[in-house]
Amino acid sequence: MTRVRPGRVRVTRRDGRLALEAALGRRGLGPVAGVDEAGRGSCAGPLVVAACVLGDRLHTELADLDDSKKLSPPTRERLHDAVLRRAAAVSVVVIEPDRIDERGVHRCNLEGMRRAVAALDPPPGFVLTDGFAVDGLGCQSTAVIGGDAVVASIAAASVLAKVTRDRIMVDLDPRYPGYGFAAHKGYSTPGHARAIEQLGPSDIHRMSYANVRRAAQAHSRSSSR
Repeated sequence: MTRVRPGRVRVTRRDGRLALEAALGRRGLGPVAGVDEAGRGSCAGPLVVAACVLGDRLHTELADLDDSKKLSPPTRERLHDAVLRRAAAVSVVVIEPDRIDERGVHRCNLEGMRRAVAALDPPPGFVLTDGFAVDGLGCQSTAVIGGDAVVASIAAASVLAKVTRDRIMVDLDPRYPGYGFAAHKGYSTPGHARAIEQLGPSDIHRMSYANVRRAAQAHSRSSSR
């Protein structure tokens, strides 16, 4: 079992999906929460951050938890609902594009993680984050390299954040016709770039992102001809 220490730790699948949470619990540091986000690399729509406490045992409904990006949409949807049924505590925070433009995506991500952890009931005694350390969480924490693929509570948070965000983007699609949000979920695809150049950025695009600014400038030039 990997020894937990300040900074970042590495865990492998052979350690077990709840191995780190169980070890921390045995040391009296529980409940243990996992935190992750979705939408950091998107150029439109919100950033969504989730926190999750799974408890001491992994229910069979959650046996195939994994990094949400590796799961098919139907599997993510099924696991999302199972996490809501089986988790001891969950919290989801949505940060809108104008806030991201104002403060920057990394600062918003940190802010969202702190808010998500603070909203958990009961509050955690230890927090596991994916990839990088986060201070100001109100308790001890450790970053786990590739955590959404090897730590069950982080994987659960990843699924909650991804499904919540995907549903938001699908709901926004008919309000912003022509951009294809239901398909690409606001990420930078060639079709999305062409839509911004043709239509101009919408009010849910992140104007602080360079690719959105470039497409907006291309739209402005074509419109002025």
